[in-house]
Amino acid sequence: MKPQALQHFQKHDPILYSLAVCVGTITLSHADDLFVDLCETIVSQQLATKVASTLCTRFRNLFHGENITPEKILAVPDETLRGVGLSGSKVKYIKDLAQKTKDGVVTFATLDQKSNDEVIASLTQVKGIGPWSVEMFLMFALGREDVFSFGDYGLRRAIQVAYKLKKEPSVKKLTQLSKKWAPYRTYASRVLWKSLEL
Repeated sequence: MKPQALQHFQKHDPILYSLAVCVGTITLSHADDLFVDLCETIVSQQLATKVASTLCTRFRNLFHGENITPEKILAVPDETLRGVGLSGSKVKYIKDLAQKTKDGVVTFATLDQKSNDEVIASLTQVKGIGPWSVEMFLMFALGREDVFSFGDYGLRRAIQVAYKLKKEPSVKKLTQLSKKWAPYRTYASRVLWKSLEL
């Protein structure tokens, strides 16, 4: 956890601060290969972590340890991708991502220079990539410090538990709380997710 983030939570939100202390170390990192990372984000959509991890490994194994490129993905028959456990729609989405990357509609080389909103606008051009997927990508692949996902069920649930709310927090409540955590909302999100495991 970045010391500045911890100090910020201590000053602005004692509840989140105490959770952060319990949760311990959180580090943000940048993915080595953003294209592959986004492919795996698609593979993992709406799956339990363990199942997602298994499918991602099978997906990578199709390429026998070689670099996974848009061209290589486009050359893999749909049936082969289905064979590792991908649904028909996920096969379409991954192929669409590969095609748009090959055509230069999506350029991973410039994403680090873009704002969060620009990254969302760029990547949601791909079929099957919605705001939630890009928010996860911003947090986990680009290592951005200030991202909060209003659409994430785990975050809403963690907030309900931590703040002892009778029902799931409204958008108004989420906005009010997440404003306090800026500019470290990714750290806050990671603390909240981990708090569900405590």
